Amino acid sequence: MSTSPLSANELIALAERYFAAVDRMDVVATLACFAPDARFSIATYSNVYQGRDTEIAGMFKRLNERYAKVWHGDFDHVTDVPAQRIASRFRVENITHEGQKLVKNNCNFFRVQDGFFTEVFVYMSGDNSLG
Repeated sequence: MSTSPLSANELIALAERYFAAVDRMDVVATLACFAPDARFSIATYSNVYQGRDTEIAGMFKRLNERYAKVWHGDFDHVTDVPAQRIASRFRVENITHEGQKLVKNNCNFFRVQDGFFTEVFVYMSGDNSLG
């Protein structure tokens, strides 16, 4: 069953809801943004994760184990409402369990269908924090 396309503001709200859930290290809320058969690609490192409840869930669980804290902010979003896509440029701060702050500048490209991410493409600076 198809739902109405999201507006530009709704696409931005979905992306920012996703990043807020990641920052809270709330895997359930993070995964709630994805379609069951979603695909998550870390293009910079050629990593691909298929399936919300399997490979993508595992990736976020590993992220939460790897860092004491994560933060995403300073967003710049560009939306394509007819295509149901959003591109987000942002700053990332990861805090290791030893207290070291790692700063990145990343871009994510999201494809949305029926209000859920079906594909995410990540381009990140620095080491692969999601791999």
